[in-house]
Amino acid sequence: MARHLRDTDILRLVELLDGWKSPLTWEALSEASLRVIGVNPTRQTLSRIVRIQEAFAAAKARIRAGDGVDRKVPHSIKLAADRIARLQNENARLSRENTALLEQFVVWQYNAYVKGMTQAELSRPLPKVDRAVTVPLHSGSERASKKSHRRRPDRT
Repeated sequence: MARHLRDTDILRLVELLDGWKSPLTWEALSEASLRVIGVNPTRQTLSRIVRIQEAFAAAKARIRAGDGVDRKVPHSIKLAADRIARLQNENARLSRENTALLEQFVVWQYNAYVKGMTQAELSRPLPKVDRAVTVPLHSGSERASKKSHRRRPDRT
């Protein structure tokens, strides 16, 4: 029986996809994963993991668009070094923001669990908003009743 992919394996595969330049197929990714994580997972295993699925789609779109084929080369080493430093700082900031969001998600997940919410309830899509239908306010009494709904309830 094949082992499940660990979080570190998934991260390595996503990083592999971030730098992918040759034609991309699930089979090619499966073969490349053997040298990266030491396991040759099936296409079904890889495509079942959302992070890999999204990274695969992004890499495929990037390759189709030809991004990275003819990159502009900076005129000087200093410009290149400045750009690298800026991108490294941006990457560090985004990593910190991602970590904070993941920590917030764990708090929300725990609170939802404590309240007895199911995954189906949490995953329910947002209600559709029909922006074409508006109800005009004609009289002052309607306007007053609308305002009363906006007030915060008194806390006792």
